[in-house]
Amino acid sequence: MVGAAGFEPATLWSQTRCATRLRYAPKDYLYRLNELFYQLKDNYICKIKDIITEMIQYISKPFKWFFKLEAASGLILLFAAIAALIVSNTELDKYYISTLESYLSLGFGKYSIKLSVLHWINDALMAVFFFLVSLEIKREFIQGELSNPKQAMLPIVGAIGGMLIPALIYILINFGNYETLSGWAIPSATDIAFSLGVLSLLGKRVPISLKVFLTALAIIDDLGAIVIIAFFYSGKIQLVYLILMLLCVFLLVLLNRFNIKNFFPYLFIGLFLWEFTHQSGIHATIAGVLLALTIPHKTEGKVKRNSLLLKIEHLISPYVLFGIMPIFAFANAGVSLDGITLKTLMNPVPLGILCGLFFGKQIGVFIFSYLSIKLKIAEMPTDANWGTFYGVGVLTGIGFTMSLFVGNLAFVETTQYLSGVKIGVLLGSLLSTLLGYFLILLCAKK
Repeated sequence: MVGAAGFEPATLWSQTRCATRLRYAPKDYLYRLNELFYQLKDNYICKIKDIITEMIQYISKPFKWFFKLEAASGLILLFAAIAALIVSNTELDKYYISTLESYLSLGFGKYSIKLSVLHWINDALMAVFFFLVSLEIKREFIQGELSNPKQAMLPIVGAIGGMLIPALIYILINFGNYETLSGWAIPSATDIAFSLGVLSLLGKRVPISLKVFLTALAIIDDLGAIVIIAFFYSGKIQLVYLILMLLCVFLLVLLNRFNIKNFFPYLFIGLFLWEFTHQSGIHATIAGVLLALTIPHKTEGKVKRNSLLLKIEHLISPYVLFGIMPIFAFANAGVSLDGITLKTLMNPVPLGILCGLFFGKQIGVFIFSYLSIKLKIAEMPTDANWGTFYGVGVLTGIGFTMSLFVGNLAFVETTQYLSGVKIGVLLGSLLSTLLGYFLILLCAKK
């Protein structure tokens, strides 16, 4: 059959089909569209990831800068203390106290440990703090500033004066009152993070030798605090748990002797050590000290290679400085300022702590150090003058967290004195901070 234009319909259809034929089969087009979709999707995801990464880097830049500062840990402690004071003097006070007094249980059934939030902080978290401090003390005596008797003599003598004179001042003010005399060790402590933080704010005005001196002195102060806690602030001894505690120490010593460099066995035994120490009547933080003393720090020539002690110290240090210590400060620095007058400050406990920290520390550290230098027992720190040296002695009066900790132990049965402890510690630390900072600022070589 021929169409009107002279074309056969079949031929026309064939030509039209050829003219409009697709380049690819329909299924190929679907495949290519799918491929194009995933390419676009991947490109958009990559761009979104890049944008998010840039935003995170931009936002985190000031935080990274802050945490690299030498004074960062001290400033965070200060913020935590200020926050505690604000909360304690507002309507939030009841929530603050109820939270600290609420109980938390860890474990299963009869094998669980139930303590208040405040006790978990002061007994468990502070055990980790003392673990870190003891690692630092051990390292300093093995390879640090305290390993050289000549270098160690000045901070040792200074620390003795800085513990003895404040204690004597407190005893003199509280003489005759048996209940308050138990706080004699409170002004003997130095907050290493806070004092070094204040010193670092002065930058290059302070010679490195003075920073080393303050660090070593504060470490020896911490060692003195550990001894005081172990011998003077422990409860009634439970013989069975004491034996179990000593057994744990023996096992840890064996691990050390065989130079086991995996921390897990130490940690596993250390958890039992903490529980047995807590139940024995000795303060639980001593478990952290005993555990640290058994962590190996072996010598290979003059260099420490693969030291488990150094690895652990570097690992936990940020968590302690920026986590545990601010939590402790926030939980223990809260005190109501309502009704506080000059007469309140004249009470024996706050007055003894205030005078011990502000006057006793600077007098004790300076006089004992001065005599040891003049008698040729020790040497004056390099590039330091007597003005800056005295200023560092004043900074040792920043007792803060350590003094608050000892105060909690000293008045565990007579809690009515704790508000006075906090007032005395905060005021003594504040005055020491201000005088020490401005004295060094005036006397330092520009």
